[in-house]
Amino acid sequence: MTARRALSFPWIVAPARLAKGRPAVGPAPRMAPSAVRIPHPEQVALPLRFTGTGPQIFVHEGARQALERRLHVAFGGMVQLSVTDNRRRMVTRSQENGVLKVRVHMMFLDASERVVDALVRYVVDGDRDASEVVGSFIESNSHRIRAVQRTRGRLRPRGRVHDLYAILTEVSHRYLGASVPPDVLITWGRHGHPGGTPRKTIKLGSYSATERLIRVHPAIDKEWVPRYFISYIVYHELLHHVVPSMKESGRALLHSAEFLRRERQFRHYERAMEWERKHIHRLLKAR
Repeated sequence: MTARRALSFPWIVAPARLAKGRPAVGPAPRMAPSAVRIPHPEQVALPLRFTGTGPQIFVHEGARQALERRLHVAFGGMVQLSVTDNRRRMVTRSQENGVLKVRVHMMFLDASERVVDALVRYVVDGDRDASEVVGSFIESNSHRIRAVQRTRGRLRPRGRVHDLYAILTEVSHRYLGASVPPDVLITWGRHGHPGGTPRKTIKLGSYSATERLIRVHPAIDKEWVPRYFISYIVYHELLHHVVPSMKESGRALLHSAEFLRRERQFRHYERAMEWERKHIHRLLKAR
């Protein structure tokens, strides 16, 4: 018999509450990175070919087994753990013929000890306090959930002058400590129509959460636009990917205090702001 029901978080399918009194479980070894998603083939040339049309991930089997053992000890019976790259359900569980079947998103394999402990208590016992910890962890790692919508049109990260993917790689390494960019795509946007009335405003960058895509205005793909300024635009949009938006008085707050704090960590922040002030009229006329 399979039992499955939902609780407070839309991405979590919660367990029916099991009996208390399970034996305590010790800490599992940390292994990171424990799961990686294959980069977008249009953006990164890989020497290997992969078959299939769905998203593909590499999972550290040792990390998966360590989490499965913790669930087994807490449950007191057989556990089957699967690691997923789901978009909506981050944690699901079902019980059939005495076997606890659990599916968790890959983000949990390198979670902190506190989060893993909460995940185990939540899955096995349906602990409400643990569900809050798990839900907060999912919120803060929403950027690790793959895109829910495919990108429209072909990606064009390499411009006439500037290579956006190279800039994204540098920015990710410097400010996020990532050797490769996170699971986010980047491209130059479409060129505006030549002629016509001059612009009054210009949006130099944008981020689409549903596509996990950064778009940069092609008006700054010019030799007279310094690389550090484009790096700032890319960094700003990348922050929208890694810093979740907050709600304040029922409205989405895109530039939270944490976002602004991290934005100012950009090495050439003041320099970029000054360059934009001095060249805004030229940017408005650029094509």
